[in-house]
Amino acid sequence: MNDRSLSRTGADDDWLDAALSADGREHRAAYLDDAGFTARVMAALPAPAALPAWRKPAVALLWAAAGVGIAVALPGAVTDVSREVLRAILGHAVSFTGIAAGIAALCAATWVAAALALRDD
Repeated sequence: MNDRSLSRTGADDDWLDAALSADGREHRAAYLDDAGFTARVMAALPAPAALPAWRKPAVALLWAAAGVGIAVALPGAVTDVSREVLRAILGHAVSFTGIAAGIAALCAATWVAAALALRDD
């Protein structure tokens, strides 16, 4: 590394950035010319593999089928859970704003899940 000590002069000074910049200035003059070797290697690399367009809809369809399959395979558990959810919901006073907030939250969660599932990476 280097033999000089770095001290923090202020609370918002970043000593690590200063150390990296100083080392970069020292080693910038030591550049070795590779006569285009790096450029030739990068040009010889194959193109990145593209994912098929049908992949995301197929994954969404498989998750939906898995959800339906679980609901069909475990009808007793599904009805028990839905009955308990209804009992918890109906046991409380419900207002129009509460219903609207619940619908808005579900719409937001659905939109976020769809955006994450369908994003282009």
